[in-house]
Amino acid sequence: MSVLFETSLGDIVIDLEVDVCPKICENFLKLCKVYYYNLNAFFNVSKDFLAQAGDPTATGTGGESIWSLLANETSSNSPAPRYFPPEIVPRLKHTHRGTVSMAVAPALEDRKGGCGSQFFITLGNNIDYLDGKHAVFGHVVEGLDTLDKLNEVFTDQDGRPFKDIRIRHVVILDDPFPDPPGLVKPPASPTRPPDKSTRIAEDEDPLATLPEEEEERLRREKAAAASALTLEMVGDLPFANVRPPENVLFVCKLNAVTRDEDLELIFSRFGTIMSCQVIRDKRTGDSLQYAFIEFDKREDAEQAYFKMQNVLVDDRRIWVDFSQSVARLNNSWSNDITRGPKRGAKVAPGFGGRDDLERTRRYRDEEQLSRHSGGYGMVFDVPSDRGSERRRKRSRSRDREVDSSREHRRKRSMSPPPAMRQSESGRDRNREHDREKRRTRSRSRERRSGRDGRQ
Repeated sequence: MSVLFETSLGDIVIDLEVDVCPKICENFLKLCKVYYYNLNAFFNVSKDFLAQAGDPTATGTGGESIWSLLANETSSNSPAPRYFPPEIVPRLKHTHRGTVSMAVAPALEDRKGGCGSQFFITLGNNIDYLDGKHAVFGHVVEGLDTLDKLNEVFTDQDGRPFKDIRIRHVVILDDPFPDPPGLVKPPASPTRPPDKSTRIAEDEDPLATLPEEEEERLRREKAAAASALTLEMVGDLPFANVRPPENVLFVCKLNAVTRDEDLELIFSRFGTIMSCQVIRDKRTGDSLQYAFIEFDKREDAEQAYFKMQNVLVDDRRIWVDFSQSVARLNNSWSNDITRGPKRGAKVAPGFGGRDDLERTRRYRDEEQLSRHSGGYGMVFDVPSDRGSERRRKRSRSRDREVDSSREHRRKRSMSPPPAMRQSESGRDRNREHDREKRRTRSRSRERRSGRDGRQ
C-alpha cells in the first residue's frame, strides 16, 4: 500500500506497513484523502537527521488525527480525542535512510500524548535515538534523490528552511481501509497554503537574474511608483495610481494672441469639444501659450492629434500631444482668479480623470457651504444663524464699551486737575495786573514828556 508525495523538490513514494501498524496507516491514508497534507511545509529539517511535516500551522504544535478532524467538522456532541495511542513495533527501527515515522506528541497535564498528523522522514542511517520513541509505519521506496536535495537545503537556527519546501499534492495509490463515518472527500485540492509563511516561496528563485532591459524596466516602474506615492503624500496627485485622461489634448507653442474661441473653432471639426481653455497668468491674465482641449470621445482626440501636429495657427507652428496632467478639477485647468469657472456651470463627475472616483471632503457639503457662505461647513448640521447674530451683537456692545472707555481716558488725560486749574487762574490774574501797571506807567511817561515839550 503506497502513497505518492509530489513535493517542490521532487516526488516521493512511501510504502506503508498496513499489516503491522493498521491504526496509524488508516489515519495517514484518510488524512491524505481529505487533502490534509496538501501544501503543507517541511517546517523542521536537520541535516543527516530528519525532515518533519504534517503540521498545517508549520509551528510543530498543530495537527490532529482524522477522527478528531471529522468530529470538529461535524460538531459532534462526543468529540474525539486529538491524539490516539501510537503503535510502536520493536522490530521496526530507524536503521535506514527514508524511514517514515509518526511523531508522538508528549503527554501534558491537561491532555494525553499520542499520534496526530505530524510525521517525519529520516535523512540518515542508524538513528537509533528515535527507536522506541516514535512509531515507524513506512519506508521511502522511490525518490531518494529528492531526499538528498531535502538534506542539502539551507535552514535557520530553528531548522526551518529559508525557502519553503511544500507537499504540492498527494496521490493514494492503494487504500485498503473503509472510510470512517462523516468523511467527505473535498471536490478540489486547496490552492493556498494553510500557514502564513513569510519565507521565500516554493516557486520563487532568489538567485534568478533577468535580462538587462527587463531589470531596467522594473527599476523604472518601481521608481515611478515611489515618485507617485510621494506626490500623493504632498497632495499633488489625488492618488498614486492615477492615470491621465485619454480624451484630452495638450497644445503648446501657441501665439499669445490666440484665444479659447479660436482653438475651439479650429479643433471642433474633429468632434464635439467639452472644454477648451488657454492657460493664462493668474495675475496679469496674459496667455502662457499652451492650452488643454477636452473632446467628448477618445477617437476624436486621436484624430486631432494626428491631423493638427505642426499646423500653422496665428503664424505659429503648434505642438499637439496627449495630456499627462491630472490637475483638472471642477472644469478648470488652472487657478486663474481673473477667469475661474463659470457660475452655474455643471461640475463633471468623477475625480482625477476617472468617473468612478469622488473627491475626498473633510466636511459635509463642503462645496455648497463654501459657495453660499464663504466659510467652512461643519460636520454637524446645526443652524448657526441665531448664534452668529448673538455673537455679532455681543461684539458690537463690547466695541462700544471699549470706545467709551477709551474716550473717557482721553478726556481725563487732556483735562488738568482742580489744584492746577486754580494755580493757573492765579497766574493769569498776576500777569494781567502786571500788564495794567506797565500800561499806566507808559501813559504817565507820555504825559510827562508832553508837558516838558510845552514848556
